[in-house]
Amino acid sequence: MALQCESILVVRIFVLLSLLRYLGVNSLSSEKIYDQDVAMAGSGSAKKLFACNFEVFGRVQGVFFRKYTEQTAQKLGLKGWCMNTKEGTVKGQLEGPLPQLNEMKHWLQTKGSPKSIIEKAEFTPSQEIAAASFSRFEIRR
Repeated sequence: MALQCESILVVRIFVLLSLLRYLGVNSLSSEKIYDQDVAMAGSGSAKKLFACNFEVFGRVQGVFFRKYTEQTAQKLGLKGWCMNTKEGTVKGQLEGPLPQLNEMKHWLQTKGSPKSIIEKAEFTPSQEIAAASFSRFEIRR
């Protein structure tokens, strides 16, 4: 019975994801709600957390980059922090499930805030962690 319920759940998730793709919801947007429990349902890695550090280079200060980073991380359910550096970069730390972590890394490399110009983004390798070190994502000053 439990296997049958899990199979039904997987089918429902597949149908929902197919419908979202059909409607054009393929990536993170302000309208998209990312439910990590649904996205990870049926997989053994639903509770695994990962962490990595990042640093973003380019025109990333004075363009609300940290604010948009905080908003995006919160939408993805990630925890951690970001801050400006004296060298003109933004650096920080991310914690969360690997799919959301990877989506955030892609956002940091390619999107950023509307007026930012990202030259490059560097990341430490994602490492599995036993528990989150942070209670939310925040901007450090």
